[in-house]
Formats: sequence, C-alpha cells, structure tokens
Amino acid sequence: MTLDKKSVELLAPAGTWDALVAAIDAGADAVYLGGKAFNMRVHNSSFNFDDEQLKAAIEFAHARGVNIYITLNNLISAEELEPLEKYLRYLDTIHPDAILVQDLAVINLVRKLKLNIPMHASVMMNTHNTSAVELLKKFGIVRVVVGRELTLNEVALIKERTGMEVEYFMHGDMCFAESGQCIHSGVVFGQSGNRGRCMKPCRWTYKLIDAATGDTLNDWSYKLALNDMCMFRHIPELIQAGVTSFKIEGRMRPPEFVRRLVTTYRREIDAYLADPTGYAVDETRWQNLFDNRVRDFTTTFAFGQPTIKDIGLSGEREPRIFSRAIVEPNFDDATVKENFSAERAIKAVDKPKLSVRVATVESARVAIDSGADVVYVGGEVFKPLKPWTIAELQRAVDIVHAAGKKIILATPRTSKDKDLSELQLEIRNWELGIRNDDAPNNSTFQIPHSTLPFDGVMVGNLGALNLVKSSTNLPIYADVSFSVFNPTAAEFLQSLGVVQATASLELSFAQVRSVVENSPLPIEIIMHGATESMICDHDFAKLYLPDYDEFATPDKLNRHYALADEAGEVHALRVDQFKRWHIFFGKELCLLPYAEKFFGAAAWRIEAQNYSPEVVAQVVRLYRKALDGDDFNALFDDYKKNTPNLGAGVYRFKQSKNSIQ
Repeated sequence: MTLDKKSVELLAPAGTWDALVAAIDAGADAVYLGGKAFNMRVHNSSFNFDDEQLKAAIEFAHARGVNIYITLNNLISAEELEPLEKYLRYLDTIHPDAILVQDLAVINLVRKLKLNIPMHASVMMNTHNTSAVELLKKFGIVRVVVGRELTLNEVALIKERTGMEVEYFMHGDMCFAESGQCIHSGVVFGQSGNRGRCMKPCRWTYKLIDAATGDTLNDWSYKLALNDMCMFRHIPELIQAGVTSFKIEGRMRPPEFVRRLVTTYRREIDAYLADPTGYAVDETRWQNLFDNRVRDFTTTFAFGQPTIKDIGLSGEREPRIFSRAIVEPNFDDATVKENFSAERAIKAVDKPKLSVRVATVESARVAIDSGADVVYVGGEVFKPLKPWTIAELQRAVDIVHAAGKKIILATPRTSKDKDLSELQLEIRNWELGIRNDDAPNNSTFQIPHSTLPFDGVMVGNLGALNLVKSSTNLPIYADVSFSVFNPTAAEFLQSLGVVQATASLELSFAQVRSVVENSPLPIEIIMHGATESMICDHDFAKLYLPDYDEFATPDKLNRHYALADEAGEVHALRVDQFKRWHIFFGKELCLLPYAEKFFGAAAWRIEAQNYSPEVVAQVVRLYRKALDGDDFNALFDDYKKNTPNLGAGVYRFKQSKNSIQ
C-alpha cells in the first residue's frame, strides 16, 4: 500500500459547536456528530446539533477541508419513520459527506427516496465478515465500522478481500458486549442502547457463582467494565492493516478533552508518515495521554483476547455510573397486566405457527410430539452439549418430516469469516453426501440427499444471509439478531429474499403490534424462554473462573455458571462452540397469560435451547393449548411450581423510549 497523509483519516467526535471547532483546530481530517434525534448519544439535550447547526457545521468544516459525518445510527421505531424521512430529505440538501447507519430502514429509505447521501455502516450493525461487507456494498455503503471483536489481522483480510473502506476505533469507551447484540438496557429500563439511551449494565458490579450450588466463585467487582481503547502505541499496525479511518470515541466529552486527544494523535500519525522507518513512539506525548486518561487503557481485541488487566474491576476510574441493577418484572407484574389490558390485540389473519428452537434430537422429537409446527435446529449450542452433527441433523429432519412439520436450519447470530467458511463447507457436504462415522452403529453412512433437506435457513447476520442466498434456494428466515424495529426494515429484508423476520425483544407491545400489522413480511415473536441480554467474545473462564486451565481442566466448561447482580437477579452464563459467551436475563420470558394479544403474529417462538426434553414437552404443550383455545391453567400451575423466575421482559413499558428529544 502507498503511505501518505491521505492514507489515513483522523476522525474526531463533536457533541457541541465548541468541540467541533476544537477538533478541527487540532487537526482532525473528519468529524462525526449527531442531530437532535436519531443518534446514539441522546442522554443530554444540551449536546448534539439542531438542523441549522448541522448545516452551519458542514459549511464550517468544508471551508477548512474537513469532512462531516452525521450519525444516524440507532434503531428506528415505526412512529419515528415519518420524521426520519423528513430528516433524511433535509440532510440531502445540506450535503454531509456521509451518514452513519445501523437500522436497515435507513438504507431502504435512502434508496427509495433516491437521496445522494453516502452511507457508512455503524459498528452497531455488528459486521464481522467479508460476506456481509460485500452485501452492504451493493446497497450504497462505502465504509464499514467493523466489529470491535476483530483482530487487526482479521480487519486486514476483510479490507484486502472487499476493498471497502474500514473504520476502526482507536481511542475511547468500549462496550463489553458485541455491538447491536446487547439488549439489557432496552429490556430492563425501556431505554435501548441500540437507540442511544444505554444505561450501561456493563458498568454494574457482579459476582460469579456456580449455578447449581449458588457458591461464590469470584466475588463482587465490575466484571464487564472494559477499559478504554487506546491504540496510540500501535499506529503503524493500524495503518499497515489498511484501516482507512482512525476513530476517537467521545461525543459527550468537553472541547478541551477533544482538542487534547486530536492534537496528540495528529502529531503521532504525522510523525510516522513523515519517517516510517525511523519512527518511534513519542514517550512525552504518551505520558501526557496516559496521565490524563479517564479509565485505564486496553487494546481490546486488536491483538487477541483481552485479559483481566483490560477490565476496570475496581470501578475506581469509572467516570459515571448511569444506573444500578434493578429487579426484572415477573410475568404477572401489576404494571405488565395493566399495560396489556389497556392494549388491543394484534389483528389476526391466520393462526400463528408454533416454533421451537432446540438443542438436541430428543428435544426436536418431543417438541413435534407436543404440538410444534416448526423446529429450529443448529446454530449455537451451549456446553456441555455438543454441536449438531450432520447425522443428528438428518435424524431430526426425518422425525419432523415424518410428522408433516417443518424444520429450519439455524446459523449463529455472529459469524466471522472462519465461521462462514465452515457453514459453506457444511452446505456443500449436505449437497454432495459424505461419509459420516457418527452414523448408527458407526457404519458408513451416506447422506441420501442431493440438496439440503431443510425447509428453510434462519440466518443470524447479513453475511450468513448473503452466503445462504448464493448457495441454496431455500427460504430464508431472519433471526432476532437483525433487530427488526419497524416495517421498513422488514421490507428491506424481504427485498433480500427473507420470507419471515423476528421482532426485536426491545419493542413494547404497542410497537410490536405496529410492526406486525404494517410489515409486508410475516413477523415471528419470541413468546417464551431464556433470552440473552448480551453476547460477548470475552473468555469468562479465563477471566474469572478459579483454577481454570484450558489444557488441564477443560471440563470446567461443562458446568453452568452465572453472574449475580446487586438486585438479586441471577444471569445464566453459557458458552457456545464458537467460544462466545451468552449472558441471559435473570428471568425467563413468559407471555402465556397474554397469548390472546399475539394471535396476529405469523409465529410464536419458544427459545428452548436451555431446556431438558421434559421441559420442552411441557412448555410446548402449554402454548399449543393456548393456540388451540384450550384451558391451559392446570398445566401452567404445575409448570410455575418448578419455574419460579418467569418474567415479562420489556413489556413492563408502554414504549421503548425513542431518540427524538
């Protein structure tokens, strides 16, 4: 690659006019800022720019040769679509250099309205693979802010394979969970981190416990409080990885803070570009940066897995605690009951299908026997269970098809290039038919199918969608990880070949109803089960599990652990075959008492991956009775006795608080 100043863009944040001026004076090549609505920093109304200020900011920056990127990177609810369209039309007239987007509805509207606004894919789109980048290119995305969990080597590979501009966080506040895959704040507080209102449950104290015994294994500390990203000492590696834009986080920071950071990084980047072979880190600049840090520093995943030193366990350097842990609502909470009683039901056309996601062949069998119409298999499987083999998948297919029902192959919610290459190989193996030593009696077993025997594939991300669409002719279902928040996003997925989408778990009932009734795409609703609040790539075992050694004691991962919070909620931890850790809500979702309100959905889903076959059978029978209009109360009373932690998720709130101030 050719190295010069144009090879690298220093991208600075601005939440106020003074911060904008400070960033430009200090040498920023570009500045990102938000309007008064539709962005990820709306906690404080004194920050962000009104429409006239946005126009003035663009004129001010362009006169000085600096680009302006406007953040439009939150999820949009249906009631916000009309003002969003008006806002987009306005932005088209003031000519920002790009907008930063998360919601697929924004991409859809920019195309439908024929607007001439370049788009950057926000880190909130959770982009971790080449296939997703290639798909985004087709829809006018010219830059991707890649997932924070990627190493620089992985970033370099994506850049080399796609030619896409890559933006990478180089300094500032980091999320512990995968971006876009944390719904804890949105469900527990009604203030979604995906909508700019995160209450930062990752900055709470937790203790690690043995889920079976309740014994404390690692005492109270800020276990999810990741330190601030700092790549100051690794500028050459960033540049050599092909990173286009070096992003400083901090739109809520004061002007003097922004000025100091931009000045420091500007001088260091220029020093390297001026004399790369003779470059050495300026230790004076480093010491100044270090002495003025907010939190301690980390390079997160840039060079591999973060370790315990990358976590601010003590909380001593935490600048602000946004919230404290609270008790999640029970399924029969008075507020939940009141909210549902005040709302009309979703308009029904056909009876919903009953779908169940399972983790074993036996669970698939009992789900069908108990009344399921659709079974999801594959995807993530949590230890101590093992991933599905082709032979096991074939047995599940045979069971489900013998009953005249449908079986859908699921893919992981997050996929790196390695994961997608494995999926592609699996598809090819199915189509060719392969030897499989896991067959009955360990005999040679030939898969007797020339095509995939499933009735569809449920994809977890855009990369998997792109791969499945190009590799098979099967119907495509979009999992909850797509965060469908409005009908326009569903319409965009439909244009990609998706036949059914899943409603976000952060939507209130009224908002779910709006999506279902106005979407051109059938919408599935998750009605019951253990649901994840966060998906994380950090290794909890190495960080917090006493005496764990991946070589000497790998069996420790076959036990179940949990995080307890200060409100008394116990959040189950599960690790999947991709070594990603899943943090669950303290209470399992249960919407059975309000089932009549959801008859307008295309499907009701039960998340049963954490259930034994016996519990799968019990829960499926309950929802089958509800769908068929039978009395389920006696069976429900029995179920409640053994399952005390049944919750209502986000449904204690009438609305997921929007981003319009």
